[in-house]
Amino acid sequence: MRSTVRLRILITCGVLVAAGVGGWQLLPSDDARKDAINVGTTDEVTSLDPAGAYDAGSWAMYSNVFQSLLTFKPGFTNPVPDAAESCDFVGSKLTTYKCTLRDDLTFSTGRKITAEDVKYSFDRMLRIKTDVGPQPLFPTLKSVVAEGRTVTFHLSDRDATFPLKLATGAGSIVDKDKYPAKQLRGDSAVDGSGPYVLKEYKPGESALLEPNPNYKGAVTKAGGPVLVKYYTQSEDLAAAWKSGEVQVTHRQMPPTFLSTLETEGGTRLTESESAEIRNLNFNVRSGSPMAKKAVRQAVAAVIDRPEITARAYKDTVEPLYSLIPQGFVGHNTAFYDENPGPSAAKAKTLLKDAGVQWPVEFTFGFRKDVTYAAEAAEIKRQLEDSGLFKVNVVEADWKSFQKGYARGDYDAYTVGWLPDFPDSDSFTAPLVGTANTLHNGFSSTKIDRLITSTQQYSDRSRATGDFKAIQAEVADEVPLVPLWQKKDYVLSTESVGGSQYLSDGTGIWRLWELNWI
Repeated sequence: MRSTVRLRILITCGVLVAAGVGGWQLLPSDDARKDAINVGTTDEVTSLDPAGAYDAGSWAMYSNVFQSLLTFKPGFTNPVPDAAESCDFVGSKLTTYKCTLRDDLTFSTGRKITAEDVKYSFDRMLRIKTDVGPQPLFPTLKSVVAEGRTVTFHLSDRDATFPLKLATGAGSIVDKDKYPAKQLRGDSAVDGSGPYVLKEYKPGESALLEPNPNYKGAVTKAGGPVLVKYYTQSEDLAAAWKSGEVQVTHRQMPPTFLSTLETEGGTRLTESESAEIRNLNFNVRSGSPMAKKAVRQAVAAVIDRPEITARAYKDTVEPLYSLIPQGFVGHNTAFYDENPGPSAAKAKTLLKDAGVQWPVEFTFGFRKDVTYAAEAAEIKRQLEDSGLFKVNVVEADWKSFQKGYARGDYDAYTVGWLPDFPDSDSFTAPLVGTANTLHNGFSSTKIDRLITSTQQYSDRSRATGDFKAIQAEVADEVPLVPLWQKKDYVLSTESVGGSQYLSDGTGIWRLWELNWI
């Protein structure tokens, strides 16, 4: 019989607290199986250099091979020290954050980690500023100062979420002797200090990870070797699972497979609440038809989310009507309030009042995948059936797609989003703030002001009103249309334990929790 583990992880945001946590060497026991556990995923690594990627696949790798000053323990939303001995704000202004580095850390090269390496990691990330890099996560970071074992971050504005941001892949500490200051590292090697070392890497195919015997930090569980296998499409991952090629799968299995999984045997399924969402994003740059607010509003008026979730996703996802998903401070239903149901008549009125001729023709891009193709086809059908739009669909592999929407190649495009950290701010500043990660050209002084306001509160519940106001503005301006929110599914064979701890919505991919039974 298939055993099912269902975890409900509630995201709650309280006062940010850091406490000291020790660590020991990660070495498998003598009687443990020594062969690698095969883990399959469709999340592609776009760059092994932390300054060069802001995507789920790359950050999943970073959480295993690099350290950040802080990290998240399983099931908790307040960060704890990892490479740091301690961290805290200085004073009550929340504009100076100071960390004391552990004194027993070394890179995989054997060189001792210093505060200068931490400063160097942040300075180069902000200096290189790649199109798909993580620098938009730190708009308030003015400077980093290293003195002895102390690292001090000076911020331009109050930012209670800054410790959360340090605990992400963007806070990865690199060896200043191995990573060039003004450009991304060109090879496929990694020099970090995380729980694992990267022994072998085949881009787009696999990554062999082995325990790092010199690791010191928050992780106290001994991990075994893991072989991560990368698959281009969800159907390929499903085939690998069925053939026994992988013992664990995480992100993304086909909806049809998940919806019929109850008939499968010999499987452990972990189902947890997830903050993963997917949005239809608009390029609002001049020259795109989506630069006109009325066109974006008309699209939002036509979209039928329940039809998308039923037809393309077999009801394995839930309709989403807000920028901030369920389970996060400030969640509301702003888009439902604007459009309780799809209405071609309302969309036509919006276009007519704005003097826009229809059908409005535009390009719609998405990442190549069978499931995403079904989603794109359903969105195209809905919009064209209204008689108001002509949709030219374009698919591309993940790397090309990322570069394409950053360049403005598409008028509209769908992108999934996992929060960088467990806080509502991870859905506001990166998605609708000025110079956001979507590179869509959207900017709103009012929304930026509200985002800054939310960041001043250590008690995150005090930001509820501002988060709701942001969502109301987004539902009116429509730089994007929320589509759905999904649960997180991890499958493992009965020979592997620990899969229920692999992911908990904090963005940390805990491969060290996996073990042979």
